[in-house]
Amino acid sequence: MKTNQYLVILFSFIILSCSSNKEEGKVEDSNGHAHHDHAATSEPATSKSPRTSAMANIGSNHVHLDYSAPSVRGRQVFGGLVALNEVWVTGAHSATNISFNEDLIIEGELVSAGKYALFTIPMETGWTVILNSNYDQHLADDYDESLDVIRFETENIQPEEMVEQLRFDVIQSSSKKGELKFSWENKGFVLNLETKN
Repeated sequence: MKTNQYLVILFSFIILSCSSNKEEGKVEDSNGHAHHDHAATSEPATSKSPRTSAMANIGSNHVHLDYSAPSVRGRQVFGGLVALNEVWVTGAHSATNISFNEDLIIEGELVSAGKYALFTIPMETGWTVILNSNYDQHLADDYDESLDVIRFETENIQPEEMVEQLRFDVIQSSSKKGELKFSWENKGFVLNLETKN
């Protein structure tokens, strides 16, 4: 008899344990309906700086940027939230990264196919754009200048209107040429791209 009671208690405990595990990672919406919280099994939710991408084919070369896109939200960005004359992740959270499947000519310089972190140094009137081989890092915490692949100096291009959410665009302008554009708040830059093939 005691064995049967023990088995019933053990079985009940197993059922309760399984049902609580199923409920983990669920959240209720405003109507009380349960939904799976995907952030519980991936990186933390970053709704104020959503992860997004920009891409285009320049000829047969696929150029792809992956970045977090914070918004101004009434703050002073450059010279406030983002320090001038210091290395910046050019987004938020994980480093912005750029990849291309074929060698790519950027601002007249040949860069080997691959994946790179894209850092910048915003200045009052211009930018230093950096491609760094350590593309998997948080902010600029682990930035190591010795891992820089190439740097580009470019002028600031002020957007026609204030840009609320940080934005990258990859634009094909001809069969072999294109542009990488960046804009946020009152600053921006353009890098000229060209494929060899």
